[in-house]
Amino acid sequence: MLSIRDCLDYCDVTDDEVALIAEHEDIPDVAAAQVVCGLVQTPEGVMVLTQFMVELIERANARGDVEKARRAAKVCERFMADHPLPH
Repeated sequence: MLSIRDCLDYCDVTDDEVALIAEHEDIPDVAAAQVVCGLVQTPEGVMVLTQFMVELIERANARGDVEKARRAAKVCERFMADHPLPH
């Protein structure tokens, strides 16, 4: 039986990326891991995940939570480097 860690490693996503999606969607990390692993398989899904992360950064900035925005931006940058969108 595969563990969540096995799935995340297979999909090349991090715990931090899953945590951001879980926060955006207000779902448990386990459910977010399933969502992320499915969406990351297509360019359209990568675009959706990137947009979710950008929205979290914007929300944190709007609240004045600079530290949260900085951390989320770092996670988003890594995600975008690992999963570049085609032009």
